[in-house]
Amino acid sequence: MPEYEFVDVYVPRGVSRKEATRLLTDHAEYGHWELDRLILRHDGSRRVRLRRRIIRQVRATW
Repeated sequence: MPEYEFVDVYVPRGVSRKEATRLLTDHAEYGHWELDRLILRHDGSRRVRLRRRIIRQVRATW
């Protein structure tokens, strides 16, 4: 079963949809994050949870 690490990103209500998309795209391209959950709040702000897979290296035994 894969292990993931998570990061929460808060996008305030004054940020346009285009700017929010650019912010999340930058996280995805440069940090290898993927969208896990997006919550649109009543005040117009967004709370986004991103995840990326943790790759553990296995030691070779000789």
